[in-house]
Amino acid sequence: MKREETDMTMPESKSNLALRRVNRVIKGMPATDGAGVELTRVIGQPVLPMLDPFLLLDAFRSDNPEDYIAGFPPHPHRGFETVTYLLAGRLRHEDNAGHEGVIEPGGIQWMTAGKGIVHSEMPEQKNGMLEGFQLWINLPANNKMDEPAYQEYPADDIPLEHREGGVEVRVIAGVTSQETRGPVLQPLTDPLYLDVRVPYEKDYFEELPESHNAFVYVISGSVSLEDEAGSLTTLDRDDLGVLTRGNSFQLHADKEDVRFLLIAGRPLREPVARGGPFVMNTKAEILKAFDDYKNGEI
Repeated sequence: MKREETDMTMPESKSNLALRRVNRVIKGMPATDGAGVELTRVIGQPVLPMLDPFLLLDAFRSDNPEDYIAGFPPHPHRGFETVTYLLAGRLRHEDNAGHEGVIEPGGIQWMTAGKGIVHSEMPEQKNGMLEGFQLWINLPANNKMDEPAYQEYPADDIPLEHREGGVEVRVIAGVTSQETRGPVLQPLTDPLYLDVRVPYEKDYFEELPESHNAFVYVISGSVSLEDEAGSLTTLDRDDLGVLTRGNSFQLHADKEDVRFLLIAGRPLREPVARGGPFVMNTKAEILKAFDDYKNGEI
């Protein structure tokens, strides 16, 4: 399947849409995970423990092999989904459900841990840049014990919208306001996952479900966005902007070319219990997950 490319233009009228603004700007904190991989934790840290249904967002970017070469050896998960999106480098996925694949630049891996899976993500390179993101998305209580599943899509399978002014939108999950569908559709949380490039002095607009929580993460460049008071707030590279409620998002690249992730999802509004690699609804369920892993039942 080849990447779908479409030419799009901005909507003519947006007067009846409530624009989302920046509620908070979050700076990531240095963290180490796996067997010593250096990364930046943006969601899942003290100032932003979660943004329902998003449990964690890690960003990794390094051309020093010592920062990533040890990778993420086999480890378990239960109760949520992991989404790995790679911008540079190569990662190999293997799990105990028989799934295996190599993710390359522009590709994604979408793994549903469900009732339990043991997987590894190891660099398929000895040097060079490794850059990307891992996002954790919660599962509803009724689906936490579903069968594990795995989806892998190379860059050519991810639709690319060409919009007015040279704006480009890679549609990883969900459906854009221009009706381009990403390869991943997940009705449980209805996520939208977009990688957007906006040239200097150009505009970008996207309709968003009003019920969803949403955020912007700046990959490169910087941009000014309105906050709740109507003042301009600058988001620099690696900043995350939590967005207010509304049914649309608009951005003007006022400083330079900017590239960012725009991610939204339906909140579950359920109790969340965490224990290392497991996310359930109660502490008893977390203890059961550890027992199941110890007994070889995951």
